[in-house]
Amino acid sequence: MAAPRSTTQLEKEDLERDAAFKKALHGKTGEGRQGFTAMLGKDHGAQKEAVDEYFKHWDNKSSATETEETRKARRDQYATLTRHYYNLATDLYEYGWGQSFHFSRYSKGEAFRQAMARHEHYLALKMNIQEGQRVLDVGCGVGGPAREIVKFTGCNTVGLNNNDYQIERATNYAKREGLDHKLSFTKGDFMQMPYPDNSFDAVYAIEATVHAPSLEGIYTEIFRVLKPGGVFGVYEWLMTDKYNNDDAHHRAIRLGIEQGDGIANMEKIEVALAAMKAAGFTLELNEDMADRPDELPWYWPLSGDLRYMQSIWDLPTLARMTKIGRGLMHNFVGALESIKLAPKGTQKTADSLALAADSLVAGGKEKLFTPMYLMVGRKPGKA
Repeated sequence: MAAPRSTTQLEKEDLERDAAFKKALHGKTGEGRQGFTAMLGKDHGAQKEAVDEYFKHWDNKSSATETEETRKARRDQYATLTRHYYNLATDLYEYGWGQSFHFSRYSKGEAFRQAMARHEHYLALKMNIQEGQRVLDVGCGVGGPAREIVKFTGCNTVGLNNNDYQIERATNYAKREGLDHKLSFTKGDFMQMPYPDNSFDAVYAIEATVHAPSLEGIYTEIFRVLKPGGVFGVYEWLMTDKYNNDDAHHRAIRLGIEQGDGIANMEKIEVALAAMKAAGFTLELNEDMADRPDELPWYWPLSGDLRYMQSIWDLPTLARMTKIGRGLMHNFVGALESIKLAPKGTQKTADSLALAADSLVAGGKEKLFTPMYLMVGRKPGKA
């Protein structure tokens, strides 16, 4: 059973342009440096171009004055918006969060990184990924989840990403861990994947397909590259049924998440479920994992609430997210900008991530948003 390619308006790809911009902005920082030290090695002129290109979608565009035309402009440039967001944010993510760019559930006494790995394992378990299968990671970041799932299942994984810098980092990490024989990475737009029909036994996406301009579009493209009988599993970022777009407070939370996380168009749960069906999947499992009665909420690392710390090793992550920690980062980055050690726009990017953190916590506390709506769907037919 084949599904047609999405009818969503897609951006024209220019791989040579993107590679040249990666080289101009990031230079050799993707080869070895990490986090803060990598951030200081950027080209200042290229950084300004990325900042201007990204923030033109958000500056002076508040939730109170938001229009459908504003949202359409972001959807129309979904790939450029996402690519430049990660050009700006990747080093800050690695500095503050690690190499798996997602949330997870937490148990008492469980360290942060252990919980992240368990969340990845859970998805692989529910998808029943098997050793030797050919698997696609859609929106793979710097490859943290892909490396973990390869080690957990023994599958062979291809990571797809539209950001050259992240691909360079992911490739180097895979080599460093001796996984490059099981794990490779492709540059491309996930709305128009560079793979033939029926290429993969399984496809997963961990908090990545939210960057698509259309959930039906991305799910349809995933359906196309899956083999008959293949499985698709996703942790999706969605607004819940409690979200009301006519409520100004709700809109401000949604827009804060979108701006701080490079999202062109976030949808509600009902839209995602309809999109899975429209793409052709037989839905085998769907659950908001954030709705489980966990003692520790998924957003605790962003909350800066030291009560939630489960291990002394969590302190660096949690301390950075306290008001004091964020204030120190704001002032420190501003000082580095003023003496031209950090490129201009670094502080603005850090402040945007802080806005996202506050909005994510508010959305989580008020049950307006989930970063882990789990769906597992199967493409009809025999494997």
